[in-house]
Amino acid sequence: MKRRHFLGLLGAAGVSLSTGVSAKAASSADVKGLPNANGVLFDASRCIGCRKCEAACNQVNDLPKPAKPFDDLAVLEAVRRTDAKSYTVVNKYTPEAGRPPVFRKIQCNHCMEPACASACFVTAFKKMETGAVVYDPSVCVGCRYCMVACPFNIPAYEYDKALTPRVMKCTLCHPRILEGKLPGCVEACPKEALTFGKRRELLNLAWDRIGANAGRYVEHVYGEREMGGTSWLTIAPKPSFAALGMDEGLGVASAPELTSGALAAVPAVAGIWPVLLTGLYAISKRKEKIAEAEKKTAVDAAIAKASADAEAKLAEELSKAEVANKRRIEVEVKKALEAAHKEAEGGEDA
Repeated sequence: MKRRHFLGLLGAAGVSLSTGVSAKAASSADVKGLPNANGVLFDASRCIGCRKCEAACNQVNDLPKPAKPFDDLAVLEAVRRTDAKSYTVVNKYTPEAGRPPVFRKIQCNHCMEPACASACFVTAFKKMETGAVVYDPSVCVGCRYCMVACPFNIPAYEYDKALTPRVMKCTLCHPRILEGKLPGCVEACPKEALTFGKRRELLNLAWDRIGANAGRYVEHVYGEREMGGTSWLTIAPKPSFAALGMDEGLGVASAPELTSGALAAVPAVAGIWPVLLTGLYAISKRKEKIAEAEKKTAVDAAIAKASADAEAKLAEELSKAEVANKRRIEVEVKKALEAAHKEAEGGEDA
């Protein structure tokens, strides 16, 4: 098991405690299957890396403009990932030396039973009939378990917004689908590398293309069964999906299925969490009081020492001044006596 996959399962499971309380994943069995769910089929053999899907996504979601324009294809020289300001990115891969590059579009895969929803204890993520996994920032507490749980490393966080940060990811253009429109990226693709429709129909289309082009495609539809299946499906030219940076070892079990036992502990964790926080707060305050008392004692001791040193120094200086003054007086007296003696001798001579 890869480290990322392992951490994802831990995130989906949450904190495991021994308890008899029952609970189920936030995505739950009520979305399992979703026979009418929509999806998108991405054909990597048709993608030319033009980045028009990125530009369309940026526009329809009102995202900030990137540092470099979308027609600057030099950015394809570095492998990128989605972030808080980019819901989708296109990367370039060279699976075989001497062969043309292959491009892959990366975004949320909109799992049929999402790991992000399983990890979220406030149900900020939900799988919709449209196929989209949507996010409600109004209930999000910023725990970011969804980021750890996602096996595809997709959700990003607005770290630059201190007061109202959100988890950011592709929405499958859920609002546009409700209006009868295509997702922005699908509408903008000039090579029909993206096809929107019912997931079950897209699977048929994918296998038809694979069967009609013997030897061209990897004989597998990525997302048909990975992690319980996803609404975003991918077919790719040979040699493999791994050559396009895709994890081929995720397995077919969904996140809720893998973590159902551990998720039963979530209510207990939610109940004990305030108690733990209160205890930690009390301990913290006690440490602050002790530290403050120690600080005051140290300051008082320093002031007392400084005062004593100042008094000793003053006494020393006064003593020195007194000695010096006494010596000046003695000198002046001596001078006066010598002067009087000379004057007396002068009078006698006269």
